[in-house]
Amino acid sequence: MNAEANPVPVVRKGGAQSAPAGSVPGLERRRLQSYLAILIGDIAMVLGAFLLGGWIYLGSEGAEMGLVLGQIVLPVFLTVALYNNAYSLRTLQSWEFGAARALIALLISSAAVVFIAFYTKSSRDFSRASFTLGIAFAAFMLPWLRAQMRGFVRWRCGARVTNELVIDDGGPPINLAGAMQVDARKRRLVPDASDPVALDRIGKVLRGCDRVIVSCPPERRHAWALIFKGAAIAGEVIDDTIAELDALGARKAGGHGLLLVSVGPLGLRARAMKRAFDVAFSGLAIFALSPLLLVVALLIMAEDGGPALFVQRRIGRGNTFFRMYKFRSMRVASLDEEGNVSTARDDQRVTRIGAFIRRTSIDELPQLFNVLAGDMSIVGPRPHAIGSQAGDKLFWEVDTRYWLRHALKPGLTGLAQVRGYRGATDHESDLEQRLGADLEYLNGWSIWRDLGIVVATIRVLVHDRAY
Repeated sequence: MNAEANPVPVVRKGGAQSAPAGSVPGLERRRLQSYLAILIGDIAMVLGAFLLGGWIYLGSEGAEMGLVLGQIVLPVFLTVALYNNAYSLRTLQSWEFGAARALIALLISSAAVVFIAFYTKSSRDFSRASFTLGIAFAAFMLPWLRAQMRGFVRWRCGARVTNELVIDDGGPPINLAGAMQVDARKRRLVPDASDPVALDRIGKVLRGCDRVIVSCPPERRHAWALIFKGAAIAGEVIDDTIAELDALGARKAGGHGLLLVSVGPLGLRARAMKRAFDVAFSGLAIFALSPLLLVVALLIMAEDGGPALFVQRRIGRGNTFFRMYKFRSMRVASLDEEGNVSTARDDQRVTRIGAFIRRTSIDELPQLFNVLAGDMSIVGPRPHAIGSQAGDKLFWEVDTRYWLRHALKPGLTGLAQVRGYRGATDHESDLEQRLGADLEYLNGWSIWRDLGIVVATIRVLVHDRAY
């Protein structure tokens, strides 16, 4: 086997690899060979699937018709596959991703062919059974091919498919699994744009690399950046400011570099979907529960003559205040406007009807009007009072990430509640558990998850921490 087919051996050091003395063989040609092999395999699978489907249904005559159907579907399939990344770097790294993209291309191309055949009235010339069998066989054979090609890709490109190099030039230590490692001082790699010999030495080390990362002091970042720009590779310079700010991206504007440090957790379509669900659910719930709401309000007023509702300032979306409604469960003289003191078991401030509605979560039902008004959502992080404490600290003093939970509207119920994190926060860990669940919810929203949380809430409406 020739030298190009064999990647230069490397010596592992921990999670990284020690780079060889010279440049490493580039993988671009081998990746192209892998793409071409997969492409040819896909063509064979599509044509073979339709040939097999026609033969099974109508014998040799059907096989000929199936081959014609395959030739009709194939150009559309390849066009869609090329545009939906079915032949991309990620498909070499993950056969599952490639199989999924190939199946999507197959479904789109099949639908397109059926659509065109219907409107041109040519579908009567082909066997629908043969076409269906061909699609079914192709849907099985394409993923099978991608799985079998793993060995070929590994043989041609190695385990990582790309060559990554880390240059240690005196900056923060970094260890990337599978990446080659170079010590700039030992290799005498100096980013000096005025020294052609130094640039040649660096260029030989970079040759064959797909991505290079350099860790250096701030004063040498600009010099390395210039060298990377002229090396025709993807080059990165470590800047821990990005990690400190948890930056999401970067851009240039007005002659300045700008770091993107935050975006809303939901896009416009997701917000519209969530709001539509909130309005529909809260409206129907208010209508259905109106007799219960009226009876509870009358019982509260009848017990001590005070108002039925307790209105408290809570922290809502964007860290702004809103007025949250609850059925009053405490005596009027004992109301805690700022929420400085958590309710304890057998709390003397709680009325008899108040103890019942708190235990059954009925006291929270007036927040359906907050949802309808747009201050709250059915599902989201629960809104807290300003003076709420965990142990002897205010909530935001326990963990500064506390303010991140207000990127969405507060909810009538939430992920933390269905996991049992509710009631008094006697210890800092009580808040930490809730905060972790709230941040998890923000990072993985979907309408199906909201529906699942609503269903799960039914199981925790009555709970032993409600007092």
